[in-house]
Amino acid sequence: MGRVTFLGHANVLIESGGVKVLFDPWIQGNPAYPKGMEEPDGVLAYVVTHGHGDHGLEDAIRLSKKRGGKVVGIFELANHASDRGADAVGANIGGPFKVGDIEVILTEALHSSPLGAPTGAVVKFPDGFTVYHAGDTGIFPGMSLIGELYSPELAILPIGGHFTMGPREAAKALELLGSPKVLPIHYGTFPVLWGSPDKLRDEIRARKLDVEVVELTPGSSAGL
Repeated sequence: MGRVTFLGHANVLIESGGVKVLFDPWIQGNPAYPKGMEEPDGVLAYVVTHGHGDHGLEDAIRLSKKRGGKVVGIFELANHASDRGADAVGANIGGPFKVGDIEVILTEALHSSPLGAPTGAVVKFPDGFTVYHAGDTGIFPGMSLIGELYSPELAILPIGGHFTMGPREAAKALELLGSPKVLPIHYGTFPVLWGSPDKLRDEIRARKLDVEVVELTPGSSAGL
């Protein structure tokens, strides 16, 4: 149905139903961004989960101004992007809103942020494919509501620990979400982010979950 490309750290490109969405597009200064890889083009929305530098707000603003596409995020973050000359859509945690042909729901995230509240984001593509990018977060009980209401087919979850969930918490999050596939992110970029896909698999097995771990190296893609 769709295609996912991992661009390092929390930077993920999803293409489905003829639409491209780029989540947390940290490119400049990202040590995990694929060397020599062209920056994504033809992107409808740059979904920025929060304002920390490693999640790509500055790159989203730059790409929006240079190549088109809308910066999407919490109201204060989007206002900042708009003030900097980007085409931006701001919203808050709650119900769905439209950005072109996609539907977006901002969700809570347990984290910090210099520009408004941190969020996750559920995106429903024109062909019905639904993805949940959790942003930077600890585990929270409301993940079960995200699963119940939106049934994301792919969960994009941080697993590095220290600043976010580690593998144990991410496996519990998958139990709450009920998603059949998970793309682990936010690990290995820096030594402090100690979690790994293998550790996540161990925790998934311990919970007897039927979840496919979509492990991608930066620059690689997989069909969904």
